[in-house]
Amino acid sequence: QVHLVESGGGLVQAGGSLRLSCAASGSFYALGKMGWYRQAPGKQRELVASVTVLGNPTYADSVKARFIISRDNVKNTMYLQMNSLTPEDTAIYYCNADLRQSVTTDLRTYWGQGTQVTVSS
Repeated sequence: QVHLVESGGGLVQAGGSLRLSCAASGSFYALGKMGWYRQAPGKQRELVASVTVLGNPTYADSVKARFIISRDNVKNTMYLQMNSLTPEDTAIYYCNADLRQSVTTDLRTYWGQGTQVTVSS
């Protein structure tokens, strides 16, 4: 069984920083592209940032220059450093990863349970 476990969410004042982590656990063959999504109340889930196996990042325009995504392929963990947070960043943040459980299985997308980030003004 594969699990993606997020941590690092919480309450922070505007202008502050948080660092989210997403750890992939369980038995699997290969971990592919990983990403962070978020969903604010009443809004659709949106891509925040993603990172390839080689570490190449992609960011939503709304977080460019403020957020940094990275990954540690030895620890099977992805990070999101969030700086200069604003109330508009308040949302549940979900971890997402493409993963192959064995050499014979297809790539499949997994989701974490989410971690709440609340930015007060």
